[in-house]
Amino acid sequence: MKFTAKQIAAYIGGEIVGDENATVNTFAKIEEGVEGALSFLANPKYASYIYETQSTIVLVNNDFVPEKPIQATLIKTANAYESLAKLMALYESVKPKKQGISSMASVAASATIGENVYIGPFVFVGENAVIGDNTIIEANASVGDNATVGSDCILYSNVTIYHDCKVGNRCILHAGSVVGADGFGFAPGANGYEKIPQIGIAILEDDVEIGANTCIDRATMGATIIKRGVKLDNMVQVAHNVVIDEHTVMAAQCGVAGSTKIGSWCMVGGQSGISGHIRLGNQVKVGGHSGVSNNVQDGKAVMGYPAFDHAAVWCEQCLFCLV
Repeated sequence: MKFTAKQIAAYIGGEIVGDENATVNTFAKIEEGVEGALSFLANPKYASYIYETQSTIVLVNNDFVPEKPIQATLIKTANAYESLAKLMALYESVKPKKQGISSMASVAASATIGENVYIGPFVFVGENAVIGDNTIIEANASVGDNATVGSDCILYSNVTIYHDCKVGNRCILHAGSVVGADGFGFAPGANGYEKIPQIGIAILEDDVEIGANTCIDRATMGATIIKRGVKLDNMVQVAHNVVIDEHTVMAAQCGVAGSTKIGSWCMVGGQSGISGHIRLGNQVKVGGHSGVSNNVQDGKAVMGYPAFDHAAVWCEQCLFCLV
């Protein structure tokens, strides 16, 4: 599918500098641009490429001032990176989507399956499970008994949703992720460790994205809750009874121990560990490789092991290192 510069500018509210009839049908990094591609320039480190790129259209920020002639058509916008994300989402939305249930899938007769759903080969859907409209479940995934998956979700291969757990609308779960495995609960005794039954559930609210091989444990009692808009990277461990509030992001290989509460709009850098039974406030920033063992107040920035208040030397550029 092709789009003209005029159509793109109208969609993102941008200003065209060049040929409004220039057309693109793909995306490319600015340093790897080809004819017919749309690229973007947001980081000044890549500014030199805009003068030699072969991309047909380049998104730039409103304050960009070229130092010499540019072959590509430019579209100026308030935030080039955000505009690119919007365009890529549009591009994905117009792609044809899979539908139908594979003859090699196992779907319980008592399960409720919505409209326009795709269920791939060797998928298991358990008794009384509910799958919402337009959801895609790729090969070898499993949705347990009484589990719920909302509308417009994507479950990639080998995703496992345990019994009774709930996944909201427009969620994306990448390959190998697990929702609802038992929390790590054991009572020491004279002859070893006695397993404590984990009788709670795990809940993912709307617009959550979970990376590959990330695990979200079910609660001992009650629920482990991942709230609306949270994004977790690959290989993140979320223990039993944790609550992660809205729009928090966590980079790869983070671990959150049991019963900890993390506020909204937090950013947690890769390979950080957060102890159990503590509270991180809203808009907290945790630098990569940190160990957080105490409560953190709203708006604080911490890093290190053990983590300390880093506000005195924190800068906006550091945020790019978090994720």
